[in-house]
Parts: sequence; structure tokens; C-alpha cells
Amino acid sequence: MPASLPPDDLGLPANPAARPAPDGLPFDAMAELAASLLPGAGEAPAPDPAAEGTARAIAHFQARPDAELFYLASHAARYPAAVGAAAVAELERRGLLAESAPAAAAAPQPAPEASETWAQLGGQLLKALFWPSGRYFAVPLLLDLNLLVYLLMCATGVGLFDPSGDELVRWGSNASSLTLHGQPWRLLTSVFVHAGMSHLLLNAFSLWLLGTLVEARVGTGRVLAVYLASGVAGSLATLWYHSAGVNSAGASGAIFGLYGFLLLLLISRKMVLNKFDRRAMLGLVLYLVLSSLISGISGNTDNAAHVGGLLAGGLLAGPLALYRLRKEEA
Repeated sequence: MPASLPPDDLGLPANPAARPAPDGLPFDAMAELAASLLPGAGEAPAPDPAAEGTARAIAHFQARPDAELFYLASHAARYPAAVGAAAVAELERRGLLAESAPAAAAAPQPAPEASETWAQLGGQLLKALFWPSGRYFAVPLLLDLNLLVYLLMCATGVGLFDPSGDELVRWGSNASSLTLHGQPWRLLTSVFVHAGMSHLLLNAFSLWLLGTLVEARVGTGRVLAVYLASGVAGSLATLWYHSAGVNSAGASGAIFGLYGFLLLLLISRKMVLNKFDRRAMLGLVLYLVLSSLISGISGNTDNAAHVGGLLAGGLLAGPLALYRLRKEEA
């Protein structure tokens, strides 16, 4: 709808018929004069009456004042269509009305994304678990090393579910008769050797759960340092506790070191959580630690490695890893 100029703003009478045009004719008389220029007013119709009438009205209105044009444009319904169209066109030419913009083309709708298949989702999960990235580098790397050692063991004929003690020793388990007599490297290699698939899967799941939670907050280097140091500490605790002789394997000591490290983060308030989430997570970690220790009292579980790794992660390796780490407010 073209803009109109209120009559009061022009200082003109409210009655259109009583308004004098600038040349002394009332507006209605001027409109009739413009309409008389249209076909049918004393002359034969042209081949295109509407176009010729509009052209004549435009030529006539080029000399008319702004007030008259505003009035005719705002009351176009009272006059022939060519009169209103010519008034609007002249106002637009003078820059008093914005030109009508073409209708905006409808924005193209994005094509619907194809739903991901289970195979694609599984591929993304495996990539997140085993492919080191910028934010999660230590955890996928450690998972890859544990899995690689297990696959190599199986490829050389080691039992898939229940390897023998001699097979574990050949792959670097913590055999006290060897570790204490010239092969101290077994303190570390035993951390990556597992006694069967179930042993590997349990430790791998615990490593993924704890490692991703901690690495996102303290970084790759600290996680690697705590994991390896706690694993060695767990192996030493096993040798000390089983003084009569032992052959142990697995990452349990290193994983319990991550438990201790996480407890340290929660207690020292270096993990950004509100007090309710902090208490809930603290209770969950304590429950997992205690339940694992209790279940290890019976059966073929090396609780000495668990306790040694836990103490190393919470009291030794953990505090050293957190040295100069900026304290964050909860």
C-alpha cells in the first residue's frame, strides 16, 4: 500500500472536494482532468487503453505537486486505475516512495540429511575409542597398546580366553622370579599383558570410562604419567605382598591409579563441579573402588596391585601430576 500523507500535516481541509490544488482547482476536479486524458473521454480507444492511459496520466502528473500526488495515491480506489498508478509511479520517481521490491525468492530448503546406519554409528564409535585425537590422545593410545599386545599374543598361539602362566611369562608378565632377578622391565610390560579376553574387556572399559573423564580436564601428559606410574607401583606392591612368589598381569594397578587421581581431583576441587555433582561423583568413585576391592578378596584377583595403584594415583603420582595446575573454583 503506498504511503499517504495525512491531510492535517499538509494544512489542508479534511474534505477532499474542498481542498484547492496548487493551481486553484479542487483535487477532485484535477483527478477528473487526469481521468479525461484516459481513452474514452472524447477520443477513440487505443489498441492498448490501459497502457496509453497510464502513460498520459504519468506525463500529466510530472508537473503536479507532491501533496496532490500523495492524495491521489492514497485514494486511488476513487479514481480510474491509471490515475492511482500514475501518482504512485511519479512519487517513486521523485524518491518519495520506496520502489516496490520484487518478491523475495523463497529460500531453498536444505536437503534432508540421510539417516546414519548402524554400521556408520559403529564406525564412529570405534574411531572415537581407538583413534587418538587432539582432546583424547592418551586413552585411545593406551587402549590400542593393550589390544595390540592381546592380538599379537593370540596370533602366536596364546589361549584366547585362558592363557597359561608360561604363555603370560613369555609376553612379559610380572613373574617375581624374573622381575627381581635382572628383568625389572616386567614391572611395566605386565601392565599391557592380560589373562584372557574377559580380563582385557573389563580393564579396557574401566580405562575408557575413567580415562576420558580425567583426560578432558588435566590433559594427555598427566594421564599418561599417572597411568604408567601407578601401573609400576601396582606391580611393586604385588611383589612386596606376595613375597613367596607371584606371576601377575593386567592393567588393574594403573586403572586404580586413575581412580585415585580422580578422587584427588574431586577432593582438591580442581574439577569444576557444583557441590551436589561433586558429592555424587565422589560417592560413585568410592563405591566402585570399594566394590572392586571387596570382590578381589576372594578369587584369583591381585588386590595388592589395586591398593598399590590407588595409593600411587592418589598420594604420589597424582599430586606430582597436578603440580602447578591452576585451581578452578567449583
